[in-house]
Amino acid sequence: MNAPTPAVPTAVLQLGAVALPNGLLWLERSRALVVADAHLAYEEAIGGALPLWSTGEALATLERAVARSGAREVIFLGDIIHGSRMSQGAAEIVRDALAALRRACEVTLVAGNHEGRTRGVAVLGETVLFAERDGWLLVHGDDVAQGGTRRIVGHLHPTIPLGGGKSAPAFLASARLIVVPALTPYSTGLNVLSRACTQALRAFGCSAAEFAVVASGDSRVYPFGSLTALRAATAGASAGGRYARKRLSPD
Repeated sequence: MNAPTPAVPTAVLQLGAVALPNGLLWLERSRALVVADAHLAYEEAIGGALPLWSTGEALATLERAVARSGAREVIFLGDIIHGSRMSQGAAEIVRDALAALRRACEVTLVAGNHEGRTRGVAVLGETVLFAERDGWLLVHGDDVAQGGTRRIVGHLHPTIPLGGGKSAPAFLASARLIVVPALTPYSTGLNVLSRACTQALRAFGCSAAEFAVVASGDSRVYPFGSLTALRAATAGASAGGRYARKRLSPD
C-alpha cells in the first residue's frame, strides 16, 4: 500500500467538520464532538466474566478530548451500548460513565439499531432518533431513508486494511455524507476498499468516487486522499472485504 500523506493532528473533512484522533469528529460551529458506535458494555454481551474495560477506556478517551477541545457537547451517533439487555451492575457502569461525561459537557444520545425498539431507555435514559448541527443531520445510519440532504452517520465501521489481518478506523467524507468510524476496539470493520463499502455508500445515494479517506490513530490522523485513488493504488489488496481489528465482533 502506498504511504498516505504525513500524519497530522487533525484533518478537515468538510468546511467546519474536522477529523480528530481516536475516530472523533469535531463540529466547529457547535463545538461538538461526535462519536459513533461505542458499543459500551460489549464484554458482558458476549458472555463470560470479562471486565467492562472498554467502557472505561471510551470514557477516558472522550474526557480527554473534551478537555483538549473545550467541547460544549458530545453526540453519540448510535450503538452507544451493545445491547439494551444487561445486568444491573453493567447498566450502572454505563450510567456512571455517561454521568461523568455529563459533568464535563452536554451529552446527546442518538439511538442506533443496537438500542433496539426500546431505544435503550432503560439503561441510557432519554435518547433521540436524530440531531441537527451545523447544517448536518446526525443519524446512526442503519435507516438510509432517514431524511436530510447532508448526513453524518456511523453504523458502517469503516476501516483501512493494514495487512497481517489488521486494520485502522477511517473516516469517509463527501459533500453530502460523512461516515464516522467506530469507537469500539472490537469492531471487525467495513473495508473501505471493498465492494461491500461501495454498495453501502450507494444505499445513501452516493458514489464511492465522491469520498475522501482519513485514517485515525490514537494521536494523529492520516489523510489518504480520494477513495478512488486509494483503491487504484491498492488494487488487488481488498479481497475479503473485512479485516479484524480484534478477535471479537460486535455484530
